[in-house]
Amino acid sequence: MKGQLRKSKRISLIVTFAAVAAILDSIPGIPQFQSGVWYSWIFLVVPLFGFILGPGEGFFSILIGVLVGHSIYSRGIAEFLFTIGAPVGAMIAGMLFQQRRSIPIIFFTVLLASYFLTPISWQLPLWGMWDVYLAFIVLLIVTIINFNKSRLLINTFVGLEADILFRIFLLIPLQTYWLIYGFTPEAMKVIWVQAAFVTPIQVGIAILFTKIIYPPIQKIVKEFIKTSNTAHEIKI
Repeated sequence: MKGQLRKSKRISLIVTFAAVAAILDSIPGIPQFQSGVWYSWIFLVVPLFGFILGPGEGFFSILIGVLVGHSIYSRGIAEFLFTIGAPVGAMIAGMLFQQRRSIPIIFFTVLLASYFLTPISWQLPLWGMWDVYLAFIVLLIVTIINFNKSRLLINTFVGLEADILFRIFLLIPLQTYWLIYGFTPEAMKVIWVQAAFVTPIQVGIAILFTKIIYPPIQKIVKEFIKTSNTAHEIKI
């Protein structure tokens, strides 16, 4: 019985968080952000879901939310593929929050290697992915040095960059930049330069948002679980 109650609580949390994600993903971002990675406001909660729900449930909650959000605010069929980056980012952030770093390191290593092994990457500005490189370096550093006071902010940063890197993997190594969008190398250079300035601003906003919103959300979720357990005990 306790197992069933615990399962029902987790499901209700996943559904509630998915509804929040759907709302944020269905709201268009400001025009100045259109050259960045995210066209909506989903980036605000990607790492947060991983922290609160864990890597697995955070992944599914964000996935449900963005699928619904993309259906409401259509960005084209191809964007249903790229939006998988958001749940991937939540999963990586959740793993890091639990101090499970091996999979995130493998993730960054494999996807970055596949990017640099793709010929078109040699024509794109090397500095265009500076924030992804920084996230990988930070990830390697925190495996050696413990930054407890900055853990929340670091995990938020790396989780969002994992989302970005997954989308880059789809775009460059998997060749969707021309298979789906028909972009030329010249067009990709422009996109790379613009995104190098805009996307880090979005990441910075998300880091600030997480720093402010995480403590009260964590408290609310804990109270919800505690209240549900107490009510169950009284009923018994």
